[in-house]
Amino acid sequence: MKCLLAATACFGFSMQPAPGQVTPARISPAPTVIPAPVHHPVRRKPVQPAGTTRIYRSNNGVAPHAVRAPVVAARPPVMSYADAFQRHHRERHDRAWWRNHYTTIVFVGGGYYYWDVGYWFPAWGYDPLYDSYDYDGPIYTYGNLLPDQVILNVQRALLQLGYYAGNLTGSLGPATRAALSAYQQDAGLTVTGAIDAPTVEALGLY
Repeated sequence: MKCLLAATACFGFSMQPAPGQVTPARISPAPTVIPAPVHHPVRRKPVQPAGTTRIYRSNNGVAPHAVRAPVVAARPPVMSYADAFQRHHRERHDRAWWRNHYTTIVFVGGGYYYWDVGYWFPAWGYDPLYDSYDYDGPIYTYGNLLPDQVILNVQRALLQLGYYAGNLTGSLGPATRAALSAYQQDAGLTVTGAIDAPTVEALGLY
């Protein structure tokens, strides 16, 4: 290019275009076009209120799934054995009195029992012909079990642990109460010689 300019200067040539000659325009390179980012909508799962349970139905029934309600204690607060013992009605009443005061009365073994605050109590006088009890104090129950069923489970557990050596009778007699006292002492429980909530729980019967 420098040589061409020098020659033009020496020989008087002009770099101007001739009349009527069109000088082609300089073409600039096209700018690079960057496509704008495309934003796709985010699909979100519907928010389920806390503390609710979603139910899915299947051929096998209905089962809870997803968010579950807060776990609530399966067993309500239970009255202590000492308080239950003080609450026990030891006086005799006729059938009408018991029915007016308690809704759950059952016949087990040789007598009638009424249910109150998680315990079975002898219903003295409910039926004079059936008024015999091996143990006249409260018997703690769980799982809607009758008195003899609770006693039977306790006897079986004490038998497996080596504290009881008698037959599984479902009766809270002297041998069963002695086994209960020995177990309660070794387990660090209050020694009552009776079936109470801490003993049932320590035996793993829940």
